Amino acid sequence: MGSPEEARARLPQLRLDELLEELQARLDAARGTRDRVHSLLEAVLSVGRELDLEQALFSIVEAAAALVDAEYAALGVIGPDGKRLSAFHTIGVSEEQIARIGPYPEGHGILGELISHPEPLRLAKISEHPASYGFPAHHPPMNTFLGVPIRVRDQVFGNLYLTEKRGGAQFDEEDVSVTLTLAVAAGVAIDNARLYEESRLRERWLRANADITHNLMSGGDRTEVLALIAERAREITGAALAAVALPMEDTGSLAVEIAVGMDAEVHRGLVLPMDSSLMGLAFSGAAPVSSADVGHDERISLEPQRFGGLGPAVAVPIGAGEGGPRGVVLLARKAGQPVFSAAETEPLKTFAAQAAVAMELAERRQDAEEVAVLKDRDRIARDLHDLAIQRLFATGMTLQSAGRFIEHEEASERVVRAVDDLDETIKIIRSTIFGLRTREGAGEAGLRARAVRVVGEAAPVLGFAPSVRMEGLLDTDVPKEIADHVVAVLSEALTNIARHAHANRADVLLATGGREVRLSVTDNGVGIPADGRRSGLRNMAERAEQLGGRLELGKPEGGGTALVWRVPVQKQ
Repeated sequence: MGSPEEARARLPQLRLDELLEELQARLDAARGTRDRVHSLLEAVLSVGRELDLEQALFSIVEAAAALVDAEYAALGVIGPDGKRLSAFHTIGVSEEQIARIGPYPEGHGILGELISHPEPLRLAKISEHPASYGFPAHHPPMNTFLGVPIRVRDQVFGNLYLTEKRGGAQFDEEDVSVTLTLAVAAGVAIDNARLYEESRLRERWLRANADITHNLMSGGDRTEVLALIAERAREITGAALAAVALPMEDTGSLAVEIAVGMDAEVHRGLVLPMDSSLMGLAFSGAAPVSSADVGHDERISLEPQRFGGLGPAVAVPIGAGEGGPRGVVLLARKAGQPVFSAAETEPLKTFAAQAAVAMELAERRQDAEEVAVLKDRDRIARDLHDLAIQRLFATGMTLQSAGRFIEHEEASERVVRAVDDLDETIKIIRSTIFGLRTREGAGEAGLRARAVRVVGEAAPVLGFAPSVRMEGLLDTDVPKEIADHVVAVLSEALTNIARHAHANRADVLLATGGREVRLSVTDNGVGIPADGRRSGLRNMAERAEQLGGRLELGKPEGGGTALVWRVPVQKQ
């Protein structure tokens, strides 16, 4: 042990070492702070550069984890209801782990606590918080937790969740401060990405409208244009299914003219009521109607079953001016996808309105062309009457007069035959003139409308509304004589179901194509008994045989009766 003098000599040296260590610690802290500020600035710049929203969200999560040295990080986007998470972006957990854990969280427990109270939340142990109720199976263990809200224009967009600070350390106040600063920058970046996305979306809608207008004004077929409307709307909104329905004259129903996408064939040709279909509600109310789950919406008839695998849907009227909507476009996403937001519905309304204007202009142009054709037909009829008939009549009179001076018997007979031929020719021309001045079928309802009317009249007797599907050019390809038989057979078939089948469902399919018209009526009743009366069926079979067709009877897989009546048609 040294002397007191030696101890006093070492004391200044010890104090100097302590001061140097403290100085070094402060320098290290300053350097660490400088490095962290530098990292924060780099993170802010990196996040701010992203214009794609999904990529911006991923960059935010990645930057937050790096800044506070967290093993796991996530960003939960709050849904439209403000209570649940609609999207979840994570890092630190592999795809295999995510698959084993199951669906992403919706915002319960600790995550829900931050949704209810959007303030920074720092925990030393997650399980000790009252709102915690554990993790699902296969979830990695997590103890330390830091959560901060992300605000976009004073509204909470979502929350940053950070867990498991590396090295077993706790999240501190400096971590909270850094994360809050990043959250402010993230809010600006998200807002910019949203604005950029909205501008690109508007550009796509404008381009789609330009395509439709060009197609219509250049003489495009109506079916082709409706398909273009459906396809463009489906692409832009990310929908799985798009359908366009138009009103049927004098029936109070809508006919699905076009369907593209998932299970499109199930929807194409359906006849929908106004009061129990999403498209009917949008048409009758002249306003968009949306559904969070179109397959389980109480407002919509489930028959026929057509929304399997689909969830969020929206129906938007095509035009809604003084004359009412011209049709309806329906968009549906797969089950589990986000609902259609107001931000998506508004441009869709504008798109549908502009499509209606283009359709109106195209119809006006078509009307003008028809007027020009009718005027030309009138001119031809007038010329035939005033010139051709008068000349033929004069020629006939001349021949008739000249015949009296012909003494040769055979020559005289030839002149008489020529006069008769001229009379027949005049009759043919008069008939042609009458045809030119008469619009065929004017004022008569088409086969589509007549069939829908028969089904509607049968519904009260049946006790339910049959589903109706129509395919092909029924009003133009099926002659009136055959159409009368089709309507009679349909009425008889539905009457038989009401009297004998004890059914609670019936499906009607009326289609033309391949040079025949086909009527199919199926029910889920008791079927046709072996010893039952068959006078009605015999009448239907005789009608088919008279027209060169046939009646086929079958039994569907689930029971009941399947009637198929088909006859050939000659295109007019």
